[in-house]
Amino acid sequence: MDTLLDLEECVKDSPEFRLNLDQFEAEVSQLETHLDKVMKLCGKMVQAGQAYSSANQLFLSSLAELSMYQKKDSIITTCLNQFYQGLNEIVSFHSLAETRREFVRIGEDLERAVVKNAQVSRHKASDAERASHLLLATQKCYQHFALDYCVQLNTFKTQQNVDILNSVFSFIHAQFTFFHQGFDLLRDLEPTMKTMAAQLSQLSADCAAKRKDLEIKHLLVQQRDASGEPIVNPCPGSDDIIQGYLFKQSRRKSKTWKRCWFSIRDNQLIYRKSHMENTVVLFEDFRLCAVKSLEHIDRRFCFELLSIQKCCSLQADSEKLRQAWLSALQGSIDLAYRERASMLLTQPEEPPSLLSVGENPLGLPSQRPAALSVALTGPGNQYCCDCGKEQPRWASINLGVVMCIECSGIHRSLGVHLSKVRSLTLDSWEAEQLKLLCVLGNHVMNRIYESRCSEEGRVKPTANSPRAEKEMWIKEKYVEKRFVQSSSSDGTQINKEKVGEHLYRAAIAGDLVAMAVALAEGAEVNSSVAEEEGRTPLIGAAIGGSLLACEFLLQNGANINYRDLRGQGALHAAATAGHTGQVCLLLKRGGNQYAADERGQDPLAIAMETAHADIVTLLRMARMNEEMRDSDGIFGAAGDDETFQDIFHDFSDMASHDPEKLTRRPFRWGEEAKGDEEKRERREGAGEMKNSQSSV
Repeated sequence: MDTLLDLEECVKDSPEFRLNLDQFEAEVSQLETHLDKVMKLCGKMVQAGQAYSSANQLFLSSLAELSMYQKKDSIITTCLNQFYQGLNEIVSFHSLAETRREFVRIGEDLERAVVKNAQVSRHKASDAERASHLLLATQKCYQHFALDYCVQLNTFKTQQNVDILNSVFSFIHAQFTFFHQGFDLLRDLEPTMKTMAAQLSQLSADCAAKRKDLEIKHLLVQQRDASGEPIVNPCPGSDDIIQGYLFKQSRRKSKTWKRCWFSIRDNQLIYRKSHMENTVVLFEDFRLCAVKSLEHIDRRFCFELLSIQKCCSLQADSEKLRQAWLSALQGSIDLAYRERASMLLTQPEEPPSLLSVGENPLGLPSQRPAALSVALTGPGNQYCCDCGKEQPRWASINLGVVMCIECSGIHRSLGVHLSKVRSLTLDSWEAEQLKLLCVLGNHVMNRIYESRCSEEGRVKPTANSPRAEKEMWIKEKYVEKRFVQSSSSDGTQINKEKVGEHLYRAAIAGDLVAMAVALAEGAEVNSSVAEEEGRTPLIGAAIGGSLLACEFLLQNGANINYRDLRGQGALHAAATAGHTGQVCLLLKRGGNQYAADERGQDPLAIAMETAHADIVTLLRMARMNEEMRDSDGIFGAAGDDETFQDIFHDFSDMASHDPEKLTRRPFRWGEEAKGDEEKRERREGAGEMKNSQSSV
């Protein structure tokens, strides 16, 4: 048994007590040094344990991600899930110094009191009495603190072995429990290990067989490449008629040819400049195209595809490839005509639907089905875009999605600048608006607005979810755009200009999906592109000729009367390009037909200059209708002339369903068309010379 401090000696404050006290303090100091070292090492072990636990957590997360990546293979997924569960269970199991200072201080006070009491003169009775009283009080206080200090030292001496052994025992017991429990859990995985070993053996055999098949296929492909046979067949499961690399001649630089990946799909010729860029539709409808070989240029294996609006020169890598492309293009053109003819012959007559604005003045049966049946044919439109409820009956025009009645109420609360909601059974719809629901639809728009849903850890509400949960989801999805996969995270002016340029390029190409992506990423619908003379996406859509692109931008708040640096707006651009459908749509939406550009020409003057007869007719009738309405004044009939509305309605139908009927000017391919253009330029030059001479 260790020797303790004697309290009687403490009261006497003898030299033996002071010697024992110094020895006790030295032992305590040594013990503190050793304990401090043990505590530091224990802290390092705790940190190592935390690092081990964190590493286990990261390992489990990576294992879960690998399991999700291999979800198509049931064997690997099952084994990885079992390992994940087992390892997850293992990870889841997982003021003495102050008293001494007071004692020393009181001892020093006692020494000073004793010295002062001894120095008082016997002739000063009052001073002697005060010194005696001070000495007595200091002695009592010193004895009190000395006894407390000795008791604490004795208690520490008695308890130190128990505390040290108890702490070490607790630590060892925790370690034993942790590793023992881990051993038991790993031992439970022994049957799974045996099963996995058998599956691993089977997978190894299958892998060896597949590797052998790949070697044989590699040898066959190598032999075929050595024979020089062209590869123009589409990939398995693809809808392409033909696909492969072709050289495309640049429109601006005739000597520049760029190699692109081309394919024919859905009566369209599409191409992609590189694997990093989106596909671009080069020719939208093969019924308006013709194909021919090019023999008068220096480059070999060339052919040309022409339409009413443009032509494009292409080059194959060999004569055999050129013949394959010529055959495929001509076959696609013939197929497009046959499909159109068969559709017109087999399509039944239907009564006028809710889509009709007025009576058909020509007495023709309406070929447009009800709005609901058309909207539900879009991808994913059979269910609500936000909660998945079946049989949706409402839609957002500017977003191009359909929804249930509860979600439509939440969309209305967002404001018409974010979502324009209409009923598919009660409201009237125009053909362009319905086509937006079919081309975009819930599937396409959800891929855009819910792209990062899994990364954010967000779960989409269901049809039975509370309204508050749906409302929060819709606000995060469309207002905050929290789940949009943005190409630029910061909102700098440079990035805004970049997405605005993407929107403009997509509007020219008529790519509605790319336009929706650009708007979701924050592109301004009325932003102007400085490199394109300050044109907006709406002007670009009017130039490109996509009726749906114009409608989509107008529904999303595009300024219809914005004009570029040359003073031309969307109506000027549509009249210049000869797009009758766009002119009709822009007039219906309130386009200013009297706006003049920097040359002083309004859309009517441009249409007369470019000899677009249908556009001239439309603009003259619109102007005449407006003049008649202004001349009637307050006594005139309310609204526009019914005949004018009927004719506009017919033009809208033809622009949406039969755009080829709006092209009445004769078009001759090849050198004849070029000769006519040269003759027209010579006639205009002669007329200008004659006018200048007469003015002189």
